[in-house]
Amino acid sequence: MAVTAQQVKELREATGAGPLDCKKALESTGGDFDKAVNQLREKGLARAAKKLGAGRAMNEGLIETYLHFNHRLGVMVEVNCETDFVANTDQFRTFVKDLALHIANLNPEYIKREEVPEAVVEAERQLQRRRAIEEGKPEAVADRIVAGRMDKFFEEIVLMEQPFLRDDSKTIAQLLAETVAGVGESIEVRRFARFALGENTESGE
Repeated sequence: MAVTAQQVKELREATGAGPLDCKKALESTGGDFDKAVNQLREKGLARAAKKLGAGRAMNEGLIETYLHFNHRLGVMVEVNCETDFVANTDQFRTFVKDLALHIANLNPEYIKREEVPEAVVEAERQLQRRRAIEEGKPEAVADRIVAGRMDKFFEEIVLMEQPFLRDDSKTIAQLLAETVAGVGESIEVRRFARFALGENTESGE
């Protein structure tokens, strides 16, 4: 079917994608607006994944703070991007603000799985294996159970793998990818610190 200029215009307004991309998406989906939106979103996330691994210099960004109403809990987080233009966009600022609130509530200990010390990972793996064996699980089944429980362990302590506080249908990593796709340049969560009275400081460094 022929794609009209009005269809392209409406899709551009809904997604922010370029006119040529919108036209191609509509043509490939037979003019189905919703399918075209999903296709453009997937392409945007794919481009975001490339940007995340592109090694660009990220020396701009924001340092955001969150202070609980009773002043007994506080968070400071640094998020970097490539340009001060993006650092001043509403989407980037919202992402950083939401991140500070998320850290305050979900209390992650590390930013990425790779940052968790191997000794910590191995100790947890052995603990979960002992538990599986004590539960009477066969060796082969125990290994699968341990793998699943380790994923849950990382989800609890690793920021990128935690379900987003405001929308648990996505992880922080997915929220980051969506933000990268939206602003059009690389973003990195550099470090964070969480302070609670009577507790040790939790840091993403």
